[in-house]
Amino acid sequence: MRKAGTLKARALRRNATDAEKALWMRLRNRQLGAKFHRQFAIGRYVVDFVAFEHKLVIEIDGGQHDLQRETDLVRTAFLNDGGLRVLRFWNNDVLGNIEGVLETIRVELSKQT
Repeated sequence: MRKAGTLKARALRRNATDAEKALWMRLRNRQLGAKFHRQFAIGRYVVDFVAFEHKLVIEIDGGQHDLQRETDLVRTAFLNDGGLRVLRFWNNDVLGNIEGVLETIRVELSKQT
């Protein structure tokens, strides 16, 4: 069972969602003044986006996350324990209001780390 879940997770990382693609187009090349990495391994997790200089992780969640809230809480706690702040957005947040998502990210980037 775990192997099937791992294979699905790997496929999702290779094949970005439309929301991940849209956000990456706005984060890459320091467009918000921070260097972001996409699909970056931190411990046993692979995060959607991370800006290490600002200690900020951005996760884009799809419908499957309704079923894995406990797992997401553990993942977030692990990242927080490593000194990282985590922002989570739903796919429809990014696709329906990308400017609002970007403003939330800008505010987080402006906070002292």
